[in-house]
Amino acid sequence: MTPVLAELEQVGEDAAKLAAAPVWPLSDDELTNLLRAAHRLEQTALVLQARLVWQADTRGLPAAQGHRSAARWLRARLMLDPQPARELAAAATALRRPVIEQAVLDGRTDLRQAAVIAATVDAIPADLDGPDGLAADEVSRTVSRAEHTMIEMAGRMPAYQLRRVGERILAHVAPHLADRADEAALARQEARAHRQRGLTLSLPVDGLVRLSGVLGAEDAAIVHATLHPMCRPLAGDDRSAAQRRADALVEVCRLALRTEQLPDDGGEPPQLAVTVAFQPLTRTLGTAATDTGQRLSAATVRRLACDARILPVVLGGAGQILDTGRARRLATGPLRRALQIRDRGCAFPDCDRPPRWTDAHHITPWTAGGTTTLDNLVLLCRHHHRLIHHPGAGWQIRLSADRHPDFIPPSALDPLQRPRRNLYHPRQ
Repeated sequence: MTPVLAELEQVGEDAAKLAAAPVWPLSDDELTNLLRAAHRLEQTALVLQARLVWQADTRGLPAAQGHRSAARWLRARLMLDPQPARELAAAATALRRPVIEQAVLDGRTDLRQAAVIAATVDAIPADLDGPDGLAADEVSRTVSRAEHTMIEMAGRMPAYQLRRVGERILAHVAPHLADRADEAALARQEARAHRQRGLTLSLPVDGLVRLSGVLGAEDAAIVHATLHPMCRPLAGDDRSAAQRRADALVEVCRLALRTEQLPDDGGEPPQLAVTVAFQPLTRTLGTAATDTGQRLSAATVRRLACDARILPVVLGGAGQILDTGRARRLATGPLRRALQIRDRGCAFPDCDRPPRWTDAHHITPWTAGGTTTLDNLVLLCRHHHRLIHHPGAGWQIRLSADRHPDFIPPSALDPLQRPRRNLYHPRQ
């Protein structure tokens, strides 16, 4: 065992003893100071790891052992998850700059901040001496000032804020060059974002499909502008912000399906096909599967059967097709327009969702023989459509004498179950 390794192992044993020591006797100030010291120790240990990774990468160890990158080599050697492995590899690259490495060792930055600082100064264009005739040594001084300025800023802001400041670092250290450099940097950034854009939908796991991807700033702004007005909380809304964004994305896609302006798919307008198991003894619909193979519950199928762009394919016990859905079931054309004129949007009491964000819900379910007529339909937004179909919600809908829908609340909400209507949408 080398002296360095022996010394490091001794430090590790000492740190383990400190980690196991009781902390309850500490005062508040001692607890805070100890936390800072422990963070400093962690960062120092990470500097050592990063230096070792850099040396290993310089020697070509990852490639020699069959790995395409240092991050993949770290995942195999240290059993790291992908993100920590990428961060350690990035830190190794950042610490090749001695000033940044010393800043981490001195406790002025942590490794995340160091990686941001290194990426920022590396992105400063090397051709700053172009039209303005800047000398090479002045370019070097500009880079050095940027490095030191960001190290100072690291004492006041975490890495994610430091990254935003770094995008305009030349405005702090070389204002006369900032605009030209920013224009060039933004052009490179936009070109890189366009090349790297992508969207992935994973295979379903426990009923969930992970949606992941990256967009350029312009595309992200368009998506944000589209989703934002549909992300407002509704009255009594218990959804998180992330859940509202997810629902808004689905609503946008449902809206696109209803526009009839999407390109044909296999010679037909895009639509969701649902294969449904039919129970002949009870004459009810069972579980179903989408055309992508995703299984759905019977309750979900009953709700989907209301939608104008769902094509049910009902199978008998031997798998023969009993029904593939017909236009008479769909609330389209004049019937859809009549619904919009009558309900003016989601008809649920005081919901403000406009008609384009609604489904045509069958009051008597289509699966139970309900007809697709104005008197058996009501417009509901996605949220309230789910609520009406929820078996425990207790809401009921009935058509009143004036042929407008009344909503009967559950007795837990109103013991007298007095009918309610939407007062938000104007009536003729």
